[in-house]
Amino acid sequence: MSELAEIASSPEAFERFYRENVEGVQRFVARRVDDPYLAADLTADVFVAAIESAGSYTRRRGEPVAWLFGIARNVVADEWRRTAKERRTTERIRGRDLVAEDDLAAMHERIDGESAARALYYELDGLPEGERAVLELVAIDGISVDAAGRAHGISGVAARVRLHRARRRLGDRLRPSVLEPSDIPEVTA
Repeated sequence: MSELAEIASSPEAFERFYRENVEGVQRFVARRVDDPYLAADLTADVFVAAIESAGSYTRRRGEPVAWLFGIARNVVADEWRRTAKERRTTERIRGRDLVAEDDLAAMHERIDGESAARALYYELDGLPEGERAVLELVAIDGISVDAAGRAHGISGVAARVRLHRARRRLGDRLRPSVLEPSDIPEVTA
C-alpha cells in the first residue's frame, strides 16, 4: 500500500497529509472563492474527496500534492457549476408570478369563504369532550342522536342533553357576526 493510500485507513497518516497540505489547499480555494465559510467547506470537501480516492492513487497522476490540487480544482469547479445552475434557475423564475392573478383571487375568496368553518372548528375545540363528541357524530357524521349516545355509552336522553348544550354554546359564541378576532378567547394549556 502506498503512503498516500494509507490516508484512507490510518488517522495518523491522514493527519500528517492534512497538516502538510491544508495551507496550500486553503490558498488555492481562497483565490477562487470570496466567501470564507464556503472556502472552509470546500477545503474540507477536498480532503474528504482525497480520502475517498486515495486507494486509487497512482504515481502516473503525479506527485501527491499535484494530485490533491487536481482534486481541489474539481471540487471548486463542481461548486461553480452548482452555483451557476442555481443562479440560472433563480433568474428563470424571478419576476414571474408563480400563482396567476385569477388563482390568487380564487384562493382569497376560498379563504374568506371558509372563515366561518375555521371559527366553528376553533369553537368545537372549546366544547367539553362529551358534548363535542356527540355533536360531531350527529352533525358531521350524520348518526342519529340515540346511536351517538350508544357509541359513547350513554342513554339517548343524555346524548340529546349533550347535543342541546353543545348547540347552545356554539350558537351563543358564533352569533355575534361569525367571530371577530377579539372574540376568540386565549387558549391555555
